[in-house]
Amino acid sequence: MKRLQLETELKENAYPGRGIVVGKSGDGKYAVTAYFIMGRSENSRNRIFVEEGEGIRTQAFDPSKLSDPSLIIYAPVRVLGNKTIVTNGDQTDTIYELMDKQQTFEQALRTREFEPDAPNYTPRISGIMHLENGSYSYAMSILKSNNGNPDACNRYTFAYESPVNGEGHFIHTYQGDGDPLPSFEGEPKLVEIDGDIDTFTNSIWNSLNEDNKVSLFVRYIDIGSGEYETRIVNKNQ
Repeated sequence: MKRLQLETELKENAYPGRGIVVGKSGDGKYAVTAYFIMGRSENSRNRIFVEEGEGIRTQAFDPSKLSDPSLIIYAPVRVLGNKTIVTNGDQTDTIYELMDKQQTFEQALRTREFEPDAPNYTPRISGIMHLENGSYSYAMSILKSNNGNPDACNRYTFAYESPVNGEGHFIHTYQGDGDPLPSFEGEPKLVEIDGDIDTFTNSIWNSLNEDNKVSLFVRYIDIGSGEYETRIVNKNQ
């Protein structure tokens, strides 16, 4: 698979929707993840990321303009012991709760399917990072309708046991803008992860469509110690 430039992928797609990147820093010291949200409607754009415990939560920037919280207010990131969960919806809580009961990432997601937002049927995308005794692995998942048919849910899980320095995988909800919005297709894209946390954060934020971008979360986790640094960027300040 050809390694792509994440900045180029973002600049060439005005509406990738919500996106997750998971990988490893170029120097091999850090497990890296990023999650961004975009929006076309006033309801979707009226959001910010706020820290909540070791994770984050979406929150209405202007509560008076919040018309429907059902699919836009959730915790995208939660930490369960040595596992960091990153998703585009409330399946974060499902993964957290069922893995806490000794179920696997894949088993937890079998209880969920794509979002009930006809006619888009937005895919649920999820990632999990596992750090233990100086080792690191991750997995990603997408749950999507069967080519727009809501009567069937297609489930895909991708596991990466030996992440390569400077490489990551990128999965997002939509192929691009449209009506209905076309769901992501194929396996997560192999992308380059370059620079320190601030360089990486700025490269993503500056590459997202100016009109549609809403918020960005980036975390670098020290693979040896488990200590982490986080960056949050909100368009609404």
